[in-house]
Parts: sequence; C-alpha cells; structure tokens
Amino acid sequence: MRKLRTDLLVIGAGSAGLSAAAGAAQMGADVTLLEGGRMGGDCLNHGCVPSKALIASGKAAHAQSHAAAYGVADTVPQVDYAAAKDHVAGVIAQIAPHDSQERFEGLGVRVIREYGAFVSPTEVQAGETIISARRIVIATGSSPLVPPIPGLDTVPYETNETIFGLRAHPGHLLIVGGGPIGMEMAQAHRRLGSRVTVIEGATALGGDDPETARVVLDHLRAEGVEIAEGAMVSGVTGTGGAIRVEAADGRRFEGTHLLIAAGRRANTDRLNLDAAGIATTGSGIKVDARLRTTNRRAYAIGDVAGGLQFTHAAGYHATVILRAALFGLPAKAKTRHIPWVTYTDPELAQVGLTEAQARARHGARLEVIRQDFAGNDRAVTERRTEGLLKVMVVRGKPVGASLAGPQAGEVIQLWALALANGLSMKQIAAMVAPYPTLGEINKAAAGAYFSPRLFDSAMVKGVVGLVQRWLP
Repeated sequence: MRKLRTDLLVIGAGSAGLSAAAGAAQMGADVTLLEGGRMGGDCLNHGCVPSKALIASGKAAHAQSHAAAYGVADTVPQVDYAAAKDHVAGVIAQIAPHDSQERFEGLGVRVIREYGAFVSPTEVQAGETIISARRIVIATGSSPLVPPIPGLDTVPYETNETIFGLRAHPGHLLIVGGGPIGMEMAQAHRRLGSRVTVIEGATALGGDDPETARVVLDHLRAEGVEIAEGAMVSGVTGTGGAIRVEAADGRRFEGTHLLIAAGRRANTDRLNLDAAGIATTGSGIKVDARLRTTNRRAYAIGDVAGGLQFTHAAGYHATVILRAALFGLPAKAKTRHIPWVTYTDPELAQVGLTEAQARARHGARLEVIRQDFAGNDRAVTERRTEGLLKVMVVRGKPVGASLAGPQAGEVIQLWALALANGLSMKQIAAMVAPYPTLGEINKAAAGAYFSPRLFDSAMVKGVVGLVQRWLP
C-alpha cells in the first residue's frame, strides 16, 4: 500500500472539485485530486453541457418551422436525431480538454483516477494509495434520484446520465418530473419531433415564481408539450416502445420512451463517512455556514453539500472554502446572490427572493416593479415579446428578481451583480444601457421605480414651478 501526504485532498473532479483543485494549486498548495469516473463530472458529461447542446439542436429545428413572421418561408425540419446526438458528443469533446487530467497535472495537481473512501478523519484510501491530508474537500456531486415507483425496475428508462447516449428517436417521450431538467428535455425533444408528456406530482417548475413560471409553461403547451400536474405516479408497466405510467388519481399515460427527471441525490455511498466522523442530512453532507463538515478538517462543496445544485454555485463554494483551507481566513457561503436559470425558450431566471418570499419577509415595505418584454424594442424587433421582469424592492434596494423571457439568463446578471454588492435602484437607474438591447428592460424597471416618485409628486412639481419662475 502506497502512502502520501498532501496539503489539500479533493475528492471528485466535477465543477466544484476542479475549481478548488485549480485554485489551490495555482496558489502554491500541494494538491491531490481523486476521480474514479470521468473528469468533468456530471456538468460536462451528463448535465449542463450536453443538455444545452441538445437544446441548441431543438432551437435550430424550431427556427426552420417558425420563420414566416420574419419574411422567410416556413419549412418542415428534417431532424436526424442520431446526428443531433453527434453534435452533443462533439460539444462535450470540445470542452473536455479544459477539465482533463492532463490540464490539471499541468497546473501542478496530482491526479489519481480512483474513488476515495475515508479510513480515518484525516486519511482517505484510493485504490492502493492512502492519502493523509491537512484539509479535505468532498466534491462528489449528485446523481439522478430514481424514486421507488412500483414496476419501474421492470421497464427500460432513461435518466440524464443515459438520455444523451440514446440514438433512436423517441416517438412519444414520457417524462416523470416537471422541474428544470424535465422541462428542458421536454421542449428540446418536442422541437426535434417527438410527442412529449410531462408527468408532475405537484406543480411544474414549482421552485420558481409562479407568475414567471406560467409564462414558460404556457409557451411549452402552445408548442405541443403535454404537461400533467398533480399526477403522482403510482406505477409503471410495459416494455421498450410501449410504456404505461399510471397516476394515483387514475390518469394513464402511454409512450415509447420514459425519462426519469425526479430530482437528485447526493453521492456519499462510496465515502465511508462514518470513519471520518462526518454526519449527513436527508439532502447531503451536513455543513455549517463555512461549508465545514462535522469533521473540522473536511469541507463539502457543490451538490453533495445539499444546497443549491448549480455548477456556478459549486464554483462559488470552491472560492469560499479556499480562503479557510489555504489562508485560515473566515469565510461564509451565502445564497442570496446566487442566480439560477431554466434554459427553456423563453428562459426562466431567478436571483434572490421571489415575490412570495419577499412578502413573507418584508411585508408592507415591499414594492414589486413589473416590466413586460412587450415594451422592449429589441424584443419587438425579434418578435419575442412574451415574458416579464419582476423586481422586488425594499427601501430602495432590490432583494430579488424573477424573469421569464428571451435570454433571461443573460438579462438576470445585472440583478445578480446588484444583490452581490448591495447596489440600490438609484445606481441601476444611473446606468446607461445600449439601445436596442434586451437588457434595457433592467433600466426600464429602475425607471419605473422612480417614476411615481418624480412625476406624481406634488412637491417635485412645486419645486420645478418655483425654479422655472426664477430662472432667467
């Protein structure tokens, strides 16, 4: 058995682990990185990258069949589903070198391609190597949650880990789960020519603001995606090409393929956490505000920490723990400034508090500013006027923003910046936005906040009247 010592041991080479390993190595720490699977983790291989690539294929097909409004004849797209999957694989291959073992070894990281398991509070075994570390970062991510649905083990089904390898075009795709993954895959497959039915036990896109989520759901339904809400799945039967999903209320759904998109579970099974004195919760590893586990030498970041499950949140976690692990400085993870986006068309984005959350917390002090994309000239030129922006404001400062509309993931970034830095609506209003851009909707929202204070104010009008009488 080989033994080695290291300053920082990172378990998992997904988004969180790679960010931590790269940052620590470049700042001079001796870093060891463990990965028993594929470098890049879920985001590169099964999540963000392949899903957005398939969404791009669907967008291209949709554009061909919806071009008449722009003076271009509609055509029926000739979809080659297998070729679309080749496009997905090509995108992964193009990005993969950035997450590769070779790149990280070039940064000075010692990479061991084995899974790790604790053998003591400060030691982890990886294959034939026992690593002793001053600090340990657990970044093992998450996997698809496959619920214990009766009969599911007897029928073929896909998850996000397998759907991108499927090359046979689904005639009718049944999707269990109406969250971001389910809705993104629903629209992409509908645009690529499949019938699609989403089966959701509660409310589709239920984690977002209901008003902005409704914009997206109405649009998907208009495109032909069937969305069945309040349909708690009670059983699955059938064979490949003929699958039946039954709901507890008696509804039945029949299709050719089944995708399970019912959530995520933290990857902790291999870690032998008991040996390290690390406690878990129902959602992942138990951490404090500093992302430190119940073992003071170990941190958990990214999906495995049981909080927000986004690649950018994982990268942010890495920056937080590096301050403590490398410099001994106190640092706490915050969530109020972390945005998220569902990459449907139109997109759905959120940062900070939703309207309901803000009302519960701030009561009568809350002001909600609304701006429709119908009033945005760039949206009008592109005939993409569906959607709206909602900004939750308390005492002149935004506390949240909800957005549904074209490129919402780009437009929301100004509000993420504002929440991260405590900017006021006055500072947003002072910004000069280029014309015509979708981002002007942010400036318009700030203007709408101040308009009644300026134009409906008797005092302001009185002051203007006095000044005008005295001006030469």
